[in-house]
Amino acid sequence: MANHKSAIKRIRQAEAKRDHNRYFAVTARNAVKKLRNTTDKQAAEALYPEVASKLDKLAKKNIIHKNKASNLKSKLMKYISSL
Repeated sequence: MANHKSAIKRIRQAEAKRDHNRYFAVTARNAVKKLRNTTDKQAAEALYPEVASKLDKLAKKNIIHKNKASNLKSKLMKYISSL
């Protein structure tokens, strides 16, 4: 266990940030899964801007890498085009 007050506080803050980041990452992953499971092209096209926005926000906050967000968006667009 940490011996300094500042180290204890740092541990508390890191845990809170981890929980916060995990929540948003899981939410985005679920949105991507929902889009991939959609078989209707119009529904997928309507859902895409929301998913892309979530991915961009995660990349902006460094929760996921910007290239990962780009790759996911690209793959989702390919999927929508193939419907």
